[in-house]
Amino acid sequence: MRESLKDKNRLEHMLERIDFVLDAANGYTYEQFCNDKIRFAAISYGTLVVGEAAYMLTKEFKDSHPASPWRQIEGMRHHIVHGYFQVRPDMICNR
Repeated sequence: MRESLKDKNRLEHMLERIDFVLDAANGYTYEQFCNDKIRFAAISYGTLVVGEAAYMLTKEFKDSHPASPWRQIEGMRHHIVHGYFQVRPDMICNR
């Protein structure tokens, strides 16, 4: 059972990873991102962490914040985890 007391920590993890992903992508063109396998892996992993933290939030919290795209965030996490061999840069980037 997920605990509402942990929602705050999960949100903090999400914010930390979002900051990391934005910093890692800053100044990179899409083409550079596609050609930098280490940066691609780091940004993909950061995106996965955001999705995992969102997935672990309580239903009550997510229900009380319906404007956030929880299903999309969690769906990206599931795709990276279970379809890791098919993840491409265009799936990570919002071009």
